[in-house]
Amino acid sequence: MGDRELDVLVVGGGVVGAGAALDAATRGLSTGLVEARDFASGTSSRSSKLIHGGLRYLEMLDFRLVAEALQERGLLIQTLAPHLVRPVPFVYPLKHHVWERFYAGAGVALYDSLGLLSGRARGLPHHRHLTRRGARKVVPSLRKDALVGALEYYDAQVDDARHTMEIARTAAAYGAHVATRARVVGLLKDSGRVIGATVQDLESGDRFDVRAKEVINATGVWTDDTQGLAGERGQFKVRASKGIHLVVPRDRIRGDAGLILRTEKSVLFVIPWGRHWIIGTTDTDWDLDKAHPAASAADIEYLLAHVNEVLEQPLTHEDVEGVYAGLRPLLHGESEATSKLSREHAVATPVPGLVVVAGGKYTTYRVMAKDAVDAAVHSLDAKVPASCTEKVPLLGAEGFTALRNSTHQLAARSGLHPVRIEHLLGRYGSLIDEVLDLLIADPTLAEPLTGAEDYLRAEVVYGASHEGARHLEDILARRTRISIETFDRGVGAAEETATLVAPVLGWNDEQIAREVDHYVKRVEAERESQKMPDDATADAARLGAPDVVPVSG
Repeated sequence: MGDRELDVLVVGGGVVGAGAALDAATRGLSTGLVEARDFASGTSSRSSKLIHGGLRYLEMLDFRLVAEALQERGLLIQTLAPHLVRPVPFVYPLKHHVWERFYAGAGVALYDSLGLLSGRARGLPHHRHLTRRGARKVVPSLRKDALVGALEYYDAQVDDARHTMEIARTAAAYGAHVATRARVVGLLKDSGRVIGATVQDLESGDRFDVRAKEVINATGVWTDDTQGLAGERGQFKVRASKGIHLVVPRDRIRGDAGLILRTEKSVLFVIPWGRHWIIGTTDTDWDLDKAHPAASAADIEYLLAHVNEVLEQPLTHEDVEGVYAGLRPLLHGESEATSKLSREHAVATPVPGLVVVAGGKYTTYRVMAKDAVDAAVHSLDAKVPASCTEKVPLLGAEGFTALRNSTHQLAARSGLHPVRIEHLLGRYGSLIDEVLDLLIADPTLAEPLTGAEDYLRAEVVYGASHEGARHLEDILARRTRISIETFDRGVGAAEETATLVAPVLGWNDEQIAREVDHYVKRVEAERESQKMPDDATADAARLGAPDVVPVSG
């Protein structure tokens, strides 16, 4: 990146930054993407993992936002990422006779209709009305007195970290230069115009200047900090709202569909997630450490109390496998209640050469990225083509359906059980051959990972060799989701994983030990923070673990 002037330099490797890099690269622009930690290491790996229109925004009469999000949902399911985005049913319990069924039913019918009007609703069944008995057939764990009937409707879900990484990888496949562990420490200026950035390689400590005609700041909750490097006031501010989620084993709640429940402040989702459920989320103001937002005991208690209101068998703290906390980047609004702040995004050019994009929601990342690149190309001399990302499938999407139809042949060729092949197809799509090649070359990689049997040893090696993972935490928390899907939070799989990726990443025994020690300390700090009564004490406990260690020597 330092060798020549780029057309566009994107700062931030979350979903919007990765999307902006893909948008710019597919318009024929020379593009760079730098991320201080790892792809999706902030907000983009800690969402509710839903690709949805935002049913509750209909109540706020925000029809445009819902319609836009539903169009993107259809695009992702059908074209862009069918291997990563899949339909998921939800049951909405009704507590009142007649009026609520009419009111909520009208809302869900409108939701379906807006999806159809977008022209991209195929692949998702229509909603249906359920009696109390019908609802308890779908979700037997529902308490009889918790509902008088229900509605069932469909949305979609995604492994957010995996999806973000795949966008960045697709951008690289189209020629973008992509670097993680590369922190922007200053913006280069000439006569008041931003002309690039000074970037520090966090592994070596070296600094280098990257020159670019336009810089896009897509740093989410860090927007104001990055903006400050330009020495100018921004045109809007970004406020962080914390949302926490719990992960519990699938057998703790009996059901074939997720749940959407109303709370006094927001809505609560119980989302099917492989052999688990994800329960979330909260919505509280957060002004402490942005890199490692902490979930307090009060947050966890809030979610358990609300979900237990409708369950026959209440969940306890012992049922919780994983906990994660993320920060929503909300545009600074007039309302004090962050749950009412706009989820819409904004794009601004506070100084020449610098474009800032912020706000929005995960589902509409592609629209945000397009708008940011549109703003950047305004000042480029050359005529730049319009965005084409709605027609650019992510890596792994092409040929996915045909391969899914060949599950049994793939199983026979690789020696894996068809269920394993389905799991791999849902993570890698048509890139599955790259993973299978690893385990055919080394049959020991076909074994499940000790302590995290849902994943094969080949998958962690592939995370390091093909997916840009630089550290053990990248693999256990984002290339796989072992850190939230096991009761020990991945500690039992840490040493084996580090040993497997060491030859790929050039680690010696000392570095393996450091990586494992760092990961164990991270888990200990997270567990400690989750016993604390409030945000301030939880934050202090979480910061007891140091940040990722660079590779020595």
